[in-house]
Amino acid sequence: MFWIHLLMLLTVILIGIRYGGIAFGLLGGLGVSVMTFVFEIAPGKPPVGVMLIILAVVAASATLEATGGLKLMVKYAERLLRKHPEHVVFLGPLCTYTLTVLVGTGHSVYPLLPVIYDVAYKKGIRPERPMAMATVASQMGITASPIAAAAAVVMATAMSNNIDINLIDVLIVTIPATLGGLLVGCLWSLKRGKDLDKDPEFQARLQDETFRNSLIDAEQETSAEEEAAQQRTATKGLAVFLMGILAVIIIALFSKELLPKGVGMSVAIQFLMLSVGAVILLATNISPKKIVSSNVFTAGMSAVITIFGIAWLSDTIIGHHKPYLVELVSGMVNIYPWSFAFAMFFVSVFLKSQAAVLTIMLPLGFALGIDPAVLIGVIPACYAYFFFPFYPSDLAAISFDRSGTTAIGKYVLNHSFMIPGFIGVGVATVLGYTISMMVN
Repeated sequence: MFWIHLLMLLTVILIGIRYGGIAFGLLGGLGVSVMTFVFEIAPGKPPVGVMLIILAVVAASATLEATGGLKLMVKYAERLLRKHPEHVVFLGPLCTYTLTVLVGTGHSVYPLLPVIYDVAYKKGIRPERPMAMATVASQMGITASPIAAAAAVVMATAMSNNIDINLIDVLIVTIPATLGGLLVGCLWSLKRGKDLDKDPEFQARLQDETFRNSLIDAEQETSAEEEAAQQRTATKGLAVFLMGILAVIIIALFSKELLPKGVGMSVAIQFLMLSVGAVILLATNISPKKIVSSNVFTAGMSAVITIFGIAWLSDTIIGHHKPYLVELVSGMVNIYPWSFAFAMFFVSVFLKSQAAVLTIMLPLGFALGIDPAVLIGVIPACYAYFFFPFYPSDLAAISFDRSGTTAIGKYVLNHSFMIPGFIGVGVATVLGYTISMMVN
């Protein structure tokens, strides 16, 4: 029966890929209904703790976006890129990675992609080189963020399995590991593809006047008064948000001293991030309507529904078949515990949410008796949805690169993000495993 239930889970995922968005969550709920009424299996536990953390972080990040604070961060990044355009292949991905680490969502990459394209093209650098790595880097930053759902999933799952893993245990591994993977990916990207002046395909398209005129946008101007007012609001919002992140890190470092007895760090992140949003709201007096209509809020709510349904279905299946699963794969993971990274990578190819992958896979890892240090070390492997180039940030990079160098190939899988993704994630996973075995 396990294989029948697994086939149903894969069917839900494949149909979810076709529809996209919250379809994963809705179809996951349908799967739980089928498991309950057709197979007469009690539903597992929905990942309520993880969902609440995502809601709190999304609320704070969306409030920041409503103040213009996210645009302000992009503006600072733009200044850096335009000041050093010759280093855009490294600085572009580092900027998108940093944005994700600070905001907790890879969807923060969108405003920066056209800037990276513009800087690269005007400098005569093939835009594919920084653009592809920038989108990969923006997703790699999720596991390195103190406020992203991925780290919260690790802590919440460990707590439910009576294992002591705190935020710092995760970040001291994921931050250097993902940074290392990012830098190696950037190094490889330096010479990828032909220079624009030597690329016959680009030079052929350049003969079209319409194509030439579309390569660069005309600059838009705003009034000094309007820009000053926006700057003040955005600066207040960003200052409060950054202080909030600092508070989360400090409390994580000294949780035993600062948190009352019985209050875990995963719960603390929930009320702290809601508090950050509240202080931003009071300090800037922005309209709550702007918060719920922001891009971060929309993307975050989709993530919550996705995790709600698909993780609930997977927990139902894994929980019911846990003895069989342990018997099936325990021999392999006992000899080669690092091989669990391949399982996480495979699941992530189809499930386009790192938090959802960790929510599904970590309970199985703990059930198999894998050393927590190993599980922390292979966390970077939970990002593999670059494999199929249909993730929104990948499609955005293709759209913003009007030179046409960032593209999906004729055979679909030969796209611009494949090799940077494999290099970045592969190096990050090896580094993460090595670092975790040394420090944990």
